[in-house]
Amino acid sequence: MKQAACAVIDKHAQELLDLNQSIFEEPELGYNEFKTAEKIKAHLDKLGLKYRDGVAITGIVTPLEGRNHNIRLSIMGELDAVVVPNHKFADPVTHAAHCCGHNSQATSVVGVAYALKESGIMNELDGDIVLMHVPSEEFVELGYRKSLIDEGKISLLGGKQEFIKLGEFDNIDMMIMQHTSGTEEEDETPIKANAGGGTGMGFVGKLIQYIGKESHAAMPHQGINALKAAQLGLQAIDANRDTFQEKDTIRVHPIIPKGGDLVNVVPADVRLETYVRGSNTEAILEASQKVDRALQAGAMAVGAKCIITQLPGYMCPTECDELKDVVYDNLKYVFGEDHCVRDGRGGSTDASDVAHIMPTVHMMIGGAAGVFHGETYRVPRPDIAVLDAAKALVCTAIDLLANGAEKGVHIKENFKPLMTKEEYLEKWCGIKA
Repeated sequence: MKQAACAVIDKHAQELLDLNQSIFEEPELGYNEFKTAEKIKAHLDKLGLKYRDGVAITGIVTPLEGRNHNIRLSIMGELDAVVVPNHKFADPVTHAAHCCGHNSQATSVVGVAYALKESGIMNELDGDIVLMHVPSEEFVELGYRKSLIDEGKISLLGGKQEFIKLGEFDNIDMMIMQHTSGTEEEDETPIKANAGGGTGMGFVGKLIQYIGKESHAAMPHQGINALKAAQLGLQAIDANRDTFQEKDTIRVHPIIPKGGDLVNVVPADVRLETYVRGSNTEAILEASQKVDRALQAGAMAVGAKCIITQLPGYMCPTECDELKDVVYDNLKYVFGEDHCVRDGRGGSTDASDVAHIMPTVHMMIGGAAGVFHGETYRVPRPDIAVLDAAKALVCTAIDLLANGAEKGVHIKENFKPLMTKEEYLEKWCGIKA
């Protein structure tokens, strides 16, 4: 079955590489991936697969049934880009650029669709597979996404978070996905893939508004300068950095999307956005309180007002070792034992939120070069990033669902979730389930 599935991916290699490049050249930001979704749906339509689109605005859910339904596996890819204005293929209006590999993720899942449909192997598997193309993994444009929440279009800023809220995971037993990693050119390494890691960082997000009082800039005594309040708040955050312990890897990195309205008017409306990152949830929440205190102090110092909107970010990584073992076996099958390792570093992703609820593996597969989220990012080996990635995903699925879905059922029965869906929504997201 694995040989048959991989042969189908090789058969459609050029179509998949063309799709990958097309998405790369037309990047879109989170919850706006409309062109990307249309390109993916064209391939699903060609295969005659039934899917639901418009899930969380731009997401696509494609179920495939096995001969029996012992478990239900999700294979996931992401749709969105990041903002890198100087990248060669940056959108001239939004400055979106695919500098994190989500174009290859999304395409690799299309490769899985070809492999499963044309090989006919779903008729030999004892479980179901649900392909998910999910929007908005990058936690950016916080103000815009908050407006979508205010309009009732979404409830949460991250795409997988929103899928959890919408119930898309209610009947899913486990999830696997992959992320492109840098392995080529100046960073050349013989290791082309790993099965992910439980290390990495979680974070919370914040939207901050400082409200002052306008006056003519030549008569500042008549106003309250919200920009000065913001500057003091940022300085107060910096004064707290010495209290962050190295073991917790706390990172706070604000930006100022709006610093005022006119240069000759004392700024009365200033906006900040920031994350508070860390390697464990307790430390993140403690640092978050310090950041709030510092921000409020800036407002108090000049008589301004500070409004902080708390945003549930992404949880710290956690692992399912038994599922990771199956993934690693299939990385060895695709890449050879000399070109992959079991353990790698994790990152900040809403896949970690899913991992708190069900067995999840977020593998890392190479092919890229340059600086991630930077203008030098490129993918010189799309054969690795797309084709080999699709093979690793589909071969893992076969192992999990073959022979009565024995391996998948074993993992499902032994897994102890850190949270239920209801606990996740209430405790982390602040939403009543």
